[in-house]
Amino acid sequence: MLIKIKHIIGASLFIGALIINALAQSQPTTTTQRAPSKAARPFVVLNAQSLGDLEHRLQPDNKVEDLIGGAGMQLRVAVQHEKNKTGAAAELHDASDDVYYVLDGSATLVLGGALDAPHEIEPGEWRAPRIIGGQTIEINKGDLVVVPRGTPHQRSTAGRDFTMILIKVFAAPLRAAEPKPAAPNKGRKP
Repeated sequence: MLIKIKHIIGASLFIGALIINALAQSQPTTTTQRAPSKAARPFVVLNAQSLGDLEHRLQPDNKVEDLIGGAGMQLRVAVQHEKNKTGAAAELHDASDDVYYVLDGSATLVLGGALDAPHEIEPGEWRAPRIIGGQTIEINKGDLVVVPRGTPHQRSTAGRDFTMILIKVFAAPLRAAEPKPAAPNKGRKP
């Protein structure tokens, strides 16, 4: 008698499992239809003439013009011109990689090693007066340099003109800048 009861219970559980399985397979699934994403920003195309015009607008000063980047982006692309720039701080970025493509001129880079007396100017952005134990490299027109996150780097253009495309790849999308507090009303009635 005990064996019959065990068989009945076992058969009941097996039939119950089959029914649950059949119901689960026959239920319509409510998955959302995926679609390709939409562009976050307009695309940018600079022909040789436009890029040349941009380079001339940036000279003769030390200037940067962003082509793409900002809040919500994980990428910044800029054209940067430096002239006779010395004493720039050594840098290290915890959460971004830098790519330089030299458009014109030359510069001296120190890469690797360690920052000497680093201080954090904002979360994940480190500066120091110099690099200890780095490798000094001359870069020239047409050179491409990849500086992975966590790599100390320092650039000097003493006595030279230098123009590059800077591509910065961030580990996470940039957040929108915090709104600045409004200036107090001095002597004015609301």
